[in-house]
Amino acid sequence: MLQELLYKDRKLVDYADKELSIWPTEDWPYFSSYRDRSKELGRSFDGLEELKAKAIAYIEENGPVCSDKIPIEGEIFWHSSMHWSGNWHKKSQAARSTLEQLYTDGELIIHHKNGSRKYYDIAAKYLPVSVLTAQNPCRNEDEFNEWRVYRRIGAVGLLWDKNSPAFLGINLNAEKRKRVLSKLENEGKIYPVTVEGIKNLFYFLSEDTELMQKITDGQADLKPRMSFIAPLDPLLWDKALIHTLWDFQYSWEIYTPAAKRKYGYYTLPILYGERFVGRIEAVPDRKKGILSVRGLWLEPGIRQTKRLNSALDKTIMNFGKFNDCEFVDMMYNKSSKKATNV
Repeated sequence: MLQELLYKDRKLVDYADKELSIWPTEDWPYFSSYRDRSKELGRSFDGLEELKAKAIAYIEENGPVCSDKIPIEGEIFWHSSMHWSGNWHKKSQAARSTLEQLYTDGELIIHHKNGSRKYYDIAAKYLPVSVLTAQNPCRNEDEFNEWRVYRRIGAVGLLWDKNSPAFLGINLNAEKRKRVLSKLENEGKIYPVTVEGIKNLFYFLSEDTELMQKITDGQADLKPRMSFIAPLDPLLWDKALIHTLWDFQYSWEIYTPAAKRKYGYYTLPILYGERFVGRIEAVPDRKKGILSVRGLWLEPGIRQTKRLNSALDKTIMNFGKFNDCEFVDMMYNKSSKKATNV
């Protein structure tokens, strides 16, 4: 579904925001300042404009291309426009740098990916003219920051008035953050809420008021369900927030040396109902069709009830299906189960 939305229907695009992100194509006009800055930075590098023209001509004639296939040789000392601090440079393969520059300029988009390899094509061939030519709804950088803060709160669901990784990439210090939050609150776009025992004020989108009211009144009919949460899910953007609200300490150990890992290379938090109950390391082998559950760690005080184990079995089976795995190998207890339709 994600591949179709990105590369067939073009309802989503890969582009920068918090970092390299995926967001709705309809948001393209909001990021015109990104593209304008990218073009401005690109013009400061001698010879880059000629390389860009050469790349565009080649793609127009030959179609989607990756950096290994485009006939641009050598290396250049290049400023990556994806890094908005304005002071980050690198020596890079000229072909890759040229394609990335055109990509951040908005001239190219990612046509598709083969693993992590990106193939680029002309943006105008795939994005609607109405999107490409639309005026930026934000009149200035302050309005752009307000829109981004609003969108980040919606992505996480509940954010606090505090320096947070959830605001990564937005030009915010404490004073600006408070000013933006206050303005959004005065406009009725977000509402404040307090959490017992925590001094920081939290905010949620006003459109979620009905749900918030039901939850605080204890009237929400929410059936407990279990999910394995991806490490880059918006819910996990601010790990200090997660630790404060749920007393759940999570670290994505993919960049931790193997000898220093406490759990595993790609261990996922387990959310069950309104609690983080543990974490699981489940590694898919799509060629063999086997999902290997290498480890399962429950949080202190979590009892392995029949209900929890049933939810865990169901979620593991679904996770196997999601990863195109017909069988599940429970390595941590040496049992094996087949993924069935549930």
